[in-house]
Amino acid sequence: MKEFIPKLLPNGFVSDNEIYKHLVSATRALGELNGLITSSLLNADILLNSLMLQEAKDSSAIENIITTQDELFLAQADEINLTPQTKEVLNYHRALSTGFDLVKKDKLLLNKHILKIQEELEANNAGFRSQPGTMLKNQTTGEIKLIPPQNNSDILRLMDNLQMYINDELDDIDPLIRLGIIHYQFETIHPFYDGNGRTGRIINVLYLVQKGFLKLPILYLSAYTIKNKKEYYELLGALRNDNKADWHQWTKWFLIGIEKTSRATTQIINDIKNSMLNFSEFLEQNTNFYSKDLVEALFWYPYTKIDFIQNRLKIHRDTASKYLKTCEKLGKLKSIKIGRNIYYINLELFNILENGIYERI
Repeated sequence: MKEFIPKLLPNGFVSDNEIYKHLVSATRALGELNGLITSSLLNADILLNSLMLQEAKDSSAIENIITTQDELFLAQADEINLTPQTKEVLNYHRALSTGFDLVKKDKLLLNKHILKIQEELEANNAGFRSQPGTMLKNQTTGEIKLIPPQNNSDILRLMDNLQMYINDELDDIDPLIRLGIIHYQFETIHPFYDGNGRTGRIINVLYLVQKGFLKLPILYLSAYTIKNKKEYYELLGALRNDNKADWHQWTKWFLIGIEKTSRATTQIINDIKNSMLNFSEFLEQNTNFYSKDLVEALFWYPYTKIDFIQNRLKIHRDTASKYLKTCEKLGKLKSIKIGRNIYYINLELFNILENGIYERI
């Protein structure tokens, strides 16, 4: 098999009535999600802590990096005794956070940002590939599926072109359609030695932030990709035949994914919001220590410790312990002991996140 070098962008994509119908639905669902994010009384960090970690888990699972919800939630509360898989997922979380900060600051999504994202993700600074030999194989059969560009000069030329396509209006198609083209192009260039799939999925959501579709980077296609993994790889491979019908199917797949994932994410946010309201009302009616700050602290992570509540609320350790133990007695929290540490699980939040986006799309 010869190396495959994708054409420079733009690629001359032309939409039709079916694509337009899916575009309208995806745009509406994404707009409703962003409207909820913008108008919600929820602390933005609560949403980011909850949903970014789920994306990190799902995106890593596509690459067969598997960890459990318990491992991840525990790692959020206390980064000790991490498994290698959990550490990789937390690296993804940090890479996404880093990318979000860079895009907010510069209002652009540049190659230097993509390099920084991959550096955080892989914990190295290998940069764009400079040596030949990279190829993509079927994980089951070992069959070579793609030999991406091998020469560093081709990779740099294609990535410079992709940077222009992301940030400049090189064509007049809708950004949501352009997103599918960007994802194809990046994954086909395959510019890094490792982490291309996860970096590409981070680029997806950061592009939506950069273009003003989302205030926060909490729209993730990873769960949709897992649920439709076979079709995803088939469509991605078919695009290399330069068939217009394949571009149609790929774009439709992407737009349906945006719509379904937007609606699922909206449901999760509403569930978290309602759970916090119910928790607040319960504490007001059954305790004498209700405060908005306490409820937010208990929804910061599914797992929490006395130290976190103490420091967050600036209260005495004994007071923080009393709050948590009382909430446990009332059935709102559950304590577990791991080693010398006691962690308190927010049962409702845990259940909401455990079901996740995958079960809702």
